[in-house]
Amino acid sequence: MGSRREKRRRAAVAARRRARSARPPWEEPPTAVGRAAKGLTLGGTLAVILVPLWIIVLTSFSTPGAINRAGGLVIWPDGLTTDTYREMLSDPTVVTALTVSLGITAVGTAVSMAVSVLCAYGLSRPRSFGQRFVLLLLIVTMFVSGGLIPSFLVVTGLGGYDQWWALILPSALSVFNILVLRAFYQETSSELIDAARMDGAGDWRILWSVVLPTSRAVTAVTALFYAVGYWNSFFNVMLYMPTDSQKWPLQYVLLTYVNRANGLPGSVNSGFGNTQVQTAPLSLQMAVVVLTLVPLVIVYPFVQKHLRTGVLTGAIKG
Repeated sequence: MGSRREKRRRAAVAARRRARSARPPWEEPPTAVGRAAKGLTLGGTLAVILVPLWIIVLTSFSTPGAINRAGGLVIWPDGLTTDTYREMLSDPTVVTALTVSLGITAVGTAVSMAVSVLCAYGLSRPRSFGQRFVLLLLIVTMFVSGGLIPSFLVVTGLGGYDQWWALILPSALSVFNILVLRAFYQETSSELIDAARMDGAGDWRILWSVVLPTSRAVTAVTALFYAVGYWNSFFNVMLYMPTDSQKWPLQYVLLTYVNRANGLPGSVNSGFGNTQVQTAPLSLQMAVVVLTLVPLVIVYPFVQKHLRTGVLTGAIKG
């Protein structure tokens, strides 16, 4: 009886060894050293992300005395106050800039997604008119560009100087995003599309009811990329809207303030450049940085699942 049990045990051990040797290295269970290395790597990455954010937020809530004692950026809480945010949000220039940024982001993302989705769907259909020529033309633009001066001359020649649409249309199209969307649309089940056509659906109906519902992840990721791009954009303002501060987005207001280190252009009774207001300029700079991050932090949890799915699916599809 004992010998049989011993034979079974040895056979099980041998089977486990054979299965272990047949598995690829990345499927092996991690060792203690490997787990420790992964933990340290993840902890270090998290610290690199969170520590600067902690310093920025803490400095924005710090008093002038705390900033002076810290010699600049504040690492540990010391004399917290919300006076900086109250002062900043009461300034009409900052409030207007925040509204402009939100409007540009919303409208620009909608325009970019509409153009990108329609273009990608047309290029994903094998019998589309001029498909190869348009696709080749788009790819060429990724490597060859007319340059900054021709773009400026075209936009101003069309009457875009000091106009809202000059902040959206010149950057409304991303060829990379179109190619990504096209690759996903090509993976849509042909059986679903054929069934929709048999039911009498046209291309508009197929796009809206078949292709887009099966591509929610990549659509959400592309929309997020466009939204972040518009939200962080300030270069077009420097080109087409350099004088009217009432049309400046929040990022350009931040850039102007950080570069000049004094009052914001166009501000009325804000106290940013008033030496009688005991507010540290550094805390104002950090407060504006925090204000630019808040909308992205609010939106990200709603698209996190789609973002993760879109990235992983793209990686699996290659």
